[in-house]
This record gives sequence, C-alpha cells and structure tokens, in this order.
Amino acid sequence: MNLHFFAAIIACRNAVSLGVLILFAVLPGTVRGDWQDADLDSVARFVSSHCVDCHASGDAVGNFDIEAIPLSVAELNLADFDTAPWERILRRIDTRQMPPPDADRPAEAEYVAAAEALGRILAERAEVFPRTGKVAAIRRMTRMEYQNAIRDLLGVSIDAASYLPKDEASHGFDNITVGELSPTHLNRYLSAAQAISRASLGGIGNGPSGVTIRVPADRSQEDHVAGLPFGTRGGTRFEHLFPQTGEYEFELKLTRDRDEKVEGLFQSHDIDVLVDREPLHRFTVHPPGKTAGSNRNDYTHVDSHLRCRVQIDAGLRSVGVTFPKTFASLVESKRQPFDASFNRHRHPRRTPAIYQISIVGPFNGKGPGNTLSRRMIFGDSGVPQATDRDQAKSILAKVARIAYRRNLDEQDLTVLMRFFDLESDVGFEAGIESGIAAILVNPNFLFRVEQTPAVEEGAAVGFISDFELASRLSYFLWSSLPDERLLQLAESQQLHKRDVLRTEVERMLLDDRSRSLVDNFASQWLYLQNLESITPDLRLFPDFDDNLRQAFQQETKHLFLQVLRDDRSVLDLIRSKHTFLNERLATHYGIAGVTGSEFRRVELDGNSHRGGILRHGSILMVTSYATRTSPTIRGNWVLENIFGTPAPPPPPDIPNLKEMSSVKASTVRERLAVHRQNPACASCHDRIDPVGFALENFDAVGRWRTFEGTLAVDSRGALPDGSEVLSVDDLENGIVNRPTIFARTLTEKLMTFALGRSVEAADGPAVRQVVQNAARQNYRFSSLLTEIVLSDPFRLRSTVEP
Repeated sequence: MNLHFFAAIIACRNAVSLGVLILFAVLPGTVRGDWQDADLDSVARFVSSHCVDCHASGDAVGNFDIEAIPLSVAELNLADFDTAPWERILRRIDTRQMPPPDADRPAEAEYVAAAEALGRILAERAEVFPRTGKVAAIRRMTRMEYQNAIRDLLGVSIDAASYLPKDEASHGFDNITVGELSPTHLNRYLSAAQAISRASLGGIGNGPSGVTIRVPADRSQEDHVAGLPFGTRGGTRFEHLFPQTGEYEFELKLTRDRDEKVEGLFQSHDIDVLVDREPLHRFTVHPPGKTAGSNRNDYTHVDSHLRCRVQIDAGLRSVGVTFPKTFASLVESKRQPFDASFNRHRHPRRTPAIYQISIVGPFNGKGPGNTLSRRMIFGDSGVPQATDRDQAKSILAKVARIAYRRNLDEQDLTVLMRFFDLESDVGFEAGIESGIAAILVNPNFLFRVEQTPAVEEGAAVGFISDFELASRLSYFLWSSLPDERLLQLAESQQLHKRDVLRTEVERMLLDDRSRSLVDNFASQWLYLQNLESITPDLRLFPDFDDNLRQAFQQETKHLFLQVLRDDRSVLDLIRSKHTFLNERLATHYGIAGVTGSEFRRVELDGNSHRGGILRHGSILMVTSYATRTSPTIRGNWVLENIFGTPAPPPPPDIPNLKEMSSVKASTVRERLAVHRQNPACASCHDRIDPVGFALENFDAVGRWRTFEGTLAVDSRGALPDGSEVLSVDDLENGIVNRPTIFARTLTEKLMTFALGRSVEAADGPAVRQVVQNAARQNYRFSSLLTEIVLSDPFRLRSTVEP
C-alpha cells in the first residue's frame, strides 16, 4: 500500500467503512497501476462526508448499506466485483438526488468532481474487465416486427394484431419477454403463414373471403376525415389488399343508438364508396317514413340496401367510405355546441355515421395481376420466367435468404423444395405458395438466434457475427429484416467495421422504414400505445372523443418524427417552440387559426402553453386518472422517462389516496399532503409529487387551467435535486440546463429497445460514453443512435448464456 492509501484512510477514518477504501485501494494496483490517486481520494471523501451517515449499519436508508461492500482484500474478486452499488451512487450524484435536499449538500464543484472521478474509475475497470448484459440466445419476433417483416419480405401489408397474440411488455418494451413460443403462438403462426402466402400470390383458396372494418363507437363523424376528398365528412379510410382483379361486394351498416334507431338520420343522405380516392358507387339513405309504405318509427331496414358489387383491380388499395358534405345555414342553439357527437345520451349525432364496412370477394376473379407482392417474388413482370423445379428453387432461395437473414445451405433448400413438391402437381404457383408458407413457419424466420462467440479461454465477451450484427441493426432502426445491402456487407465481413456501421446507420435513418422508431420505440417509451385503452370520465370531460385521442397521438408522433428526420437535438423534444396540430386538437387547446383535418406545424408565441412533449395531451392524459390529474403518476413518469430515476413500487399495504379526506383538503395537492402524513408514503411521495405538481396547470385531458374547481391551481414543485420550480416552464428549463441527464435516460431507453434486455450496471460506462460523444454534436438524434450501434453492448455478446 502506498502513502496515498494511508492518507485516504486518515481522511476518512471517522466515517467510511474500511471495506470501501480497500476496494478503491486495491483496484489501482490490480487493474491499472497508473490510475490517478486523486480520483480515489475524491470519491472516498465524498462517500465519507455525504453517504455513510444514512447508508451504514442495519437501518440504512432505502436498504442501501455501503458497509455491505466486501471488507477484506481476500473477499474481493476484482474481475467480478459488483459495480451496481457504485453505478447507483453515481446516478444519484449525477442527478443531485443525494444527499437529499433537506440534508447538508456539497458544493456543485464537489458534485462534479466526485461524479467525474467515479465515472473514470468505472470506465477504466470496464476497459480491463469488459462485461455486457446477457441477451437471450433465441428470441422470436414481436407482433410489430412480424408485421414489418412480412411487408418487407413479401410486400403484403397485414394487421398482425388480427393474427398474433399481444406481446407482454417488460422494462417498458415488448421485445424483451419473447424468449418462448407458446402453443397459442404456434397455432397462430401456422394459420398466418397459410393466409399470408396465399395473399402474396393472389390466391383465393376455396373461394371468396371477407373482412369487416368497424369504426370506433366514440368517434365523431361530423367533420372531414384526413385522407378522404375535400367536401366530404365522416366515414373512414383504410388500406385493403384485393388479391385478384374482380368484383367485390361492399356492405355498409350505419351507427345505431340503444333503441336501434340510426343516429342523426333526419333527412336523406348520400354515401360514397371510393377506392384510391376514385368514387365507385353512391348510395342514398332515407329516414323511415320517407319511402312508400314505410313506418316513420321503423329503422329496421333503412340501411339494409347499402350493398353493392364493384370491379376492382388487384393490389393494395386505399378504401374510403364517406358522406358528401351537405351545406346548410347555421343551426340556432341555446348553448355552445360540443366538439364530440357520438351518443344520443350525451351529445347526439347531428348526422348519420358509418358503423362498419364489410368487403367480400373476389367474384368472377380475373387473376392476381402484377401486384407488388408478385413482383417481389417473381421479378418485375409479376410472373415466373419459367415453371420448372430449378426456377422454383431460385425463387424460394431468394425469399428465404432475406427471411432467414443469412446465407442458405443445401439443407435449407432441401426442406423448402419438399414443400414445393407437395403442391407442385396442383400447379407451379401452388408449389411456390407452399414453399413460402414453409418459410414463414421456419424457426430461422420466426426466431432471431445468436451463437455464443468463439473467444479465447477465460474471455467474458466476444463479438457477434456480422449476420447477427445485421439483424441487431435492422431490428433496432427498422423493427424489421435486414435488407440485401446489409446481408451483402455481412457476407463480405465488412459490416463490423466502425466506418461501415456509421455509413449504414446514416443510410437506414434516411429510409422510410426508420419510421418504426416512431411507431414502435416512441409509442412504447412515451406510453402512446396506452391511449387506446384510456377514456376520461365523460361527465367531467364531455368534449372528449376518439378523434381527440387520435389527435393526441399524432401530435407527439409528428414532433418525434421531425426531430428524427431533421436530425435535431433530442432536447427539442422538451424545449420545442412549435407543435403539430389539426383543427380538432387546436380547438381543444384553444389555439386559433388552424382549420382542417390535416396536421401541420404551428409556430407558438411566447405566451403559449404548448410545445414539448411535457405539454402534449397524449402524455398528460396517460399520466392522469379518468376523473382527475395525478401529480404522483406524472411525477413518476418524468422521473422514469426523463431523469432515469423512477421511484420504487409502493408497498402492498399502503392505502390509496382518498378523493376527499376533509372539507378543507379539496385539491389534489392537499389530499396528497394528508397522504404523506404516513411516513411509509412520504419516503416516495416526497421525491415524486414535487415534480408532478409542476404539471398541475394541465387537466386530465391536457387543457390549460388556472383553477381546480373554485381554487387557484398551485403548480409549485421541485426538481429531483431539490431546486424549486413554479411551473412547467421551470421544469423544462431544469431538464435542458442539464442535458446529459435526459440524453442518458433516452440512451438507456434506446439501448433497452435495441438489445431486447434491460440496461445493467455493467453497461454504465458504455452509456456514459455514448452520451459524451453525442454531446459533441449537440445531442443530435443520429449521434445517439450511431454511438449506440458502435458501443460494446451492441456489438458484443456475453460468453455465458442466461
């Protein structure tokens, strides 16, 4: 031991455990002899001065006992020692959460010095003893990945939710709990493979088939629907694959109320059926009593005639069903009209609405035509160049190479040709259909498999193969299969090179498939997918409907997509001075001058209450109850998704917050104050609630308010470091003024999504390196993504299987 070690012991003799000092003293001599002793001294002084008073002995706060670290050199295995406590300490120091605000706090310079010193120590240890978290060796595709893979492999657009069970989420994402194949999944994969392979070639099986599309019951249909022609109102638009050219039967049903009367049918209305925006048929629907012999109170058959057959060419088509807009003078009303109109017991529909559309066909089919899927299988002509066995082998080999994400061997082709031979007597295309179905149920397609790297004896990690790297890269940025370019780079053993990886990330982000980072990653990170299951109390929020729910989601997706596409700083997600609105959402927010159903960028003035994601109705609604706001849910959401320090789950015996505990305690703040009188509650709520209070000016559906009931809203709160905030503006400033915290949290979320596992203590140095490198480029989105791809956790695999 050197003099520096004895000096550290003397400096800390009255406080810190000898085990802590032994840990830091032994590391330099064992791991790297030229470490800066000043780093060790800085950390030891900080721990002794600010940690051990609360985190030592049997009653350590939060059950975090620093003295539990090994107490002798003999007990330490430096290659395997647990870095988790030190990563936890570093996280609390970085966010200034420890020591707590009511304790003796170190100066900012002392915080910075200790954090930098501990970060260097952990980075040096990781360099000498590399570790990476354990990714499951076999993982099936998620429902979203399966849907995208079918699109990119065969050119067939499907709704995977209609084929496969929902994937359960863990650590915020659904691509983590995918290590097993349930009997339900197996059965669904089999039926999906048959249907998809048939659709890809334009087959119709045993005859015409049908599909029914229903419009959500709480969707108002009084205004124009985006994607439909101007001059129309209500209805719906969707994509549908017509397998062959032929006649298809459309049948429409109108929305009815609880008395089975068609809502809003007070006069005759036209209904248009459109395909690719071209009108194919027009219906007219009349109220009962308007036709000869009909009873004015009998709605039984008013929509029974809404059925027609139309000729449609094969392929993926945009289908629309809508009402030509009727113009009339303003209706006199004694009260302000509501924006929501979908139930006669709330705000009755003023005009009829579409309930469902059924499509059956084809009848008198004339063949599959030259569709995208057939071109992807057979080539530009959409027909096979030959119909012999060698041609079949070539076709199936091309599809299987992309599907299996690697080069094929002879055994792969032998299996596929057996399936081709089973049906080839029926016809060449029947054999190809059978072979494609076999590809879609093959484990090499459904599962991502990573081999244990071949490394020198004793090595804990090794580089994954280039083909495995191609899959990691494509499922991260595209949530789909690698394309031919990635496979070629993997085949030539070029993909693992850092400059090649940088180029590929840049190329892939320019591809439309990177939209999956919005629809898959952002939807899960920001809880946007939870919006579908949330409906506020309609007695308290009567203006809410599905139109507003969808608008909330689109606002956040548009902002995230703009930051991604324009490669802006990820801090713009927080501090944006513009947002994306359509008329419905602008009306809800009280912003004038926005008309129409299409979303557009809207610049905001300095007095606006809108902007970054913390002000979005989507975030504010998913972090509220149906009847009121919840500073606790909002505060924990911010702590977890912005600061990266979520509170622990509440103990099972903690009582729920009472809605009204006394006459005086009538605001949420006052009720929470009563709740915190329980010490067990206060331990977490003292950290969570102050952050959530800063968002209290937004109600449960995201509208700005200055009063809660008859009392003025009190939005005073605090950041995790104890700094006082008075409003959402102060909360946002606190986040952007210390950008590394948000950038680190977003990096961890992206890395969890990219790897399909939780970020572990061993990943800490790599995460900090990603953030440090991205900081040099002002935290541009592409810099975070690129640095994650170049990081050790992304390119390496543990040699010890989970």
